[in-house]
Amino acid sequence: MPGMDHMASGNGLSDAKDGYRLIPKDTALPSGNQAAYRFTVTGPDGKPVTGFAVDQTKRMHFYAIRSDLTGFHHIHPAMAADGTWSADLASLTPGSWRMFASFTPDAGPGKGKGFVLSHTVTVPGTATKIPLPAPAATAEADGYTVTVTGEPMAGMAHPLTLSVAQNGKPVTDLQPYLDTYAHLTAFHEGDAAFAHLHPTTEATGDHGGPNLKFHAELPDSGNWRLFLQFRTGGTLHTAALTLRVG
Repeated sequence: MPGMDHMASGNGLSDAKDGYRLIPKDTALPSGNQAAYRFTVTGPDGKPVTGFAVDQTKRMHFYAIRSDLTGFHHIHPAMAADGTWSADLASLTPGSWRMFASFTPDAGPGKGKGFVLSHTVTVPGTATKIPLPAPAATAEADGYTVTVTGEPMAGMAHPLTLSVAQNGKPVTDLQPYLDTYAHLTAFHEGDAAFAHLHPTTEATGDHGGPNLKFHAELPDSGNWRLFLQFRTGGTLHTAALTLRVG
């Protein structure tokens, strides 16, 4: 299954695991302007890691989420020769943000193992907390309706299906994106714990949909904010909905 080869363990709320560490070069970013978040990943020897395996077509998946689970960003940053990654972020709103780096070393003691490490960043200014939307089975994005089916239980593997429709009709022209037809990420209310819900089918043609199946292992009960990314007509869409996990 795509994205399953290097499944990361843990909730991503630590900046270090098994000798690997996320080292930020920025602890604060400006509000209202595009900014680059720069960081390195060091290995057990303390040196910057420069060899990373490809996972869902990318060597690094980077996520930024505000503490109230708004302002989602999913970026594939560029790495300099010295191992410094640079993630270009669009305008950020004031508040506390958590930056996640998801990667798999291509050498060393962690070779082939998926890691998710994170660090918090402050964006100065007056922060206004936005209440999390109530759990719902549907969400709207750019004229598309996304519907989720499945009742995952905390700590248990469970299938989850998301379906895409437009004007009441099933969408079957989803374009390949990161080796599949959609990418799904989840964050837990309260602590912003991370979970990548892995697709269970590869993109085998130019058109997919409407049903998108995922392998869901959400470790904690409570509300999770899901972000589904899918592409149509060359445009990437992001739908967000709240899922209650028992």
